Amino acid sequence: MFQDGLLKGKRILVTGGGTGLGAAMGRRFLELGADLVICGRRIEVLEETAARFRSETGGKVMPISCDVRDAAAVEAMMDRIWESGPLDCLLNNAAGNFIAETHKLSPRAIDAILNTVLHGTAYCTVAAGRRWIDAGRRNCTVLSILTLSALKGAAFRVPSAMAKAGVLAMIRSLAVEWGPKGIRTVAIAPGPFPTAGASQRLTPGGGDSVVDREIPLRRNGEHIELANLAAFLLSDMASYITGECIAIDGGKQFMSDAGSRTVELMNWTEEDWARMRAQATSKR
Repeated sequence: MFQDGLLKGKRILVTGGGTGLGAAMGRRFLELGADLVICGRRIEVLEETAARFRSETGGKVMPISCDVRDAAAVEAMMDRIWESGPLDCLLNNAAGNFIAETHKLSPRAIDAILNTVLHGTAYCTVAAGRRWIDAGRRNCTVLSILTLSALKGAAFRVPSAMAKAGVLAMIRSLAVEWGPKGIRTVAIAPGPFPTAGASQRLTPGGGDSVVDREIPLRRNGEHIELANLAAFLLSDMASYITGECIAIDGGKQFMSDAGSRTVELMNWTEEDWARMRAQATSKR
């Protein structure tokens, strides 16, 4: 389905692209012919990832150190990128999250999430969009990685839910404002795609029991599945999709609406169902 050269000619910036899901998506873009720019706060990590990607794919990778929470740093990064050619796509992936009781959060803790997820995404999006619009450049795409919390909220992860919901509002608003200028804005809301860092912060003590309890497909997502969806949305095959957020979650988002006994019923054996049928028949 994904032919060689699908993303040929596209230059893509992935924020938070040195590790985790950002790195997985970036590597896939290279395999499909794109030129890649990755940014993050730790230049040594970015350079290591870039060297590995060049060796594995033979593609062009430009690592840049940038803290997306700093608007001036974002503008400087964009200026540096444009010196060697404009971007065609921006992937807003940089994020942060942790579990906490909301009433015990300090302003600093709240800002730590909002500054990266909401402000950083807005800074990068506006900086890229302004340059595209000023140059009259069309066929450009902004893809933002959200979470299911943007769609449904998330207790104990309130700052992240607030920030991601704000990003969702941004992509829907810009789909209208920037659509006539040839710029698409889309989003993905992934379910569980475990990475070492996120798993430690968000699912302490988790495991197979969480998968069985929360995910109808009974497994976590694989990084290549998210990377393929991202590649499709940035490709010309998706050129009529804008303002949309696509969930890729194994059905997780629907579990909370499925009824209080759904998890229990999903784990019933044939004997359990036979017993239920017998009870129902005896009452007729």
